[in-house]
Amino acid sequence: MRIFLAICCSLLLSISCKTPEARRPVGVKSGSFIDESIHRNKQLAAKEEARIQKIIEQDSTNSYITSKGGFWYFYNVQDTLATRTPKFGDIVTFNYTVQDLNNNVIYTKKELDTVTYYIDKEELFLGLREGLKLMKAGETVTFLFPSYQAYGYYGDDHKIGTNIPLKTKVTLNTITKESTTEN
Repeated sequence: MRIFLAICCSLLLSISCKTPEARRPVGVKSGSFIDESIHRNKQLAAKEEARIQKIIEQDSTNSYITSKGGFWYFYNVQDTLATRTPKFGDIVTFNYTVQDLNNNVIYTKKELDTVTYYIDKEELFLGLREGLKLMKAGETVTFLFPSYQAYGYYGDDHKIGTNIPLKTKVTLNTITKESTTEN
């Protein structure tokens, strides 16, 4: 009887100690949805960039600069003597307006009021976040952002819809160096 119990126990132990096997997928997908999405986004970006290039070509009064981040801008007011631009953690105050590429005002300077922003420590749409780092205190710059540099697919849940390229005029009021002292 002891031998029978020993065999049963060893069988139970060997069955219960077996590691679970991963389930096999029922079907394998090719990733065609992702491929189609990438293709659509590339087409949208190319279309928006072509539209912005056409605006730039037709505007003979301003000298546009292409940023490394994928947007365009020109100076309305430029300070050629100052050298300080905002760095990570610096506190900036600025005012801005937002328009679509047809110059329809979406948000006025009054609606948006003066913004206080900690560089790269708070939420702000990508293009504006990068654009502020190019500016010096007292400068006013007009930026042309493709939708992927602005609010993209989601919009802003208020006035800016899906995939809307933006024209934004920004005045950087102050730059305050990040405090290095701890309280």
